[in-house]
Amino acid sequence: MANILVVDDELGIRELLSEILNDEGHTVELAENAAEARAARQRACPDLVMLDIWMPDTDGVTLLKEWRATGQLTMPVVMMSGHATIETAVEATRIGAHAFLEKPITMQKLLKAVEQAIASVPAAAGTGGRDPAASPAQAPASDDLTVEDAMTGGHSLPMGLDLSPSAQRVFELDQPLRDARDAFEKAYFEFHLAKEGGSMTRVAEKTGLERTHLYRKLKQLGVDLARSRRSASTGS
Repeated sequence: MANILVVDDELGIRELLSEILNDEGHTVELAENAAEARAARQRACPDLVMLDIWMPDTDGVTLLKEWRATGQLTMPVVMMSGHATIETAVEATRIGAHAFLEKPITMQKLLKAVEQAIASVPAAAGTGGRDPAASPAQAPASDDLTVEDAMTGGHSLPMGLDLSPSAQRVFELDQPLRDARDAFEKAYFEFHLAKEGGSMTRVAEKTGLERTHLYRKLKQLGVDLARSRRSASTGS
């Protein structure tokens, strides 16, 4: 788990990145301009900064230079832009940026860049001695998760769930097709949620559904996981 600062003047970008990164188990702080980013950096050094280049007050490259000049560039920074030239990307990398992502950012590129940036930091740097590349702890749980819990990062799933073929559900075929299909789809999504450790991001990618569609589908099928969070808190 990592503490990630997302700096972007576009509300939609901030919300999207926050949702995806929270879903992956990271702690995310948001800043809409360089002034807020400076304040966040002063409060505590994040494990990673996702920094937009074009912002209204101070652009990302200038802020990157400022952090480097003042000795505050002690964390990896991934630059983001939908309009930057190759020269800008090269300059940012030369200054000290770890990577550059071109908007619109695909989920695969985002997660890969975050993983590589976090893995590049020494184990004791900026995280109180913990390994920043370590996977988020999975809390023991039972039953299912609510869609709302998954959206806010509370995605614990039963660690001891048996996913072997012999443990798969037997479906009652003597029922209307719609009911049989719903039962299969519910089992299908529960299987993938368990297999992917509760990550809605990975389940969406694995099943080929848009995240919004996936949330709606789980709610429609009654994949109600409210009890898991209570079970995790009482069982820990």
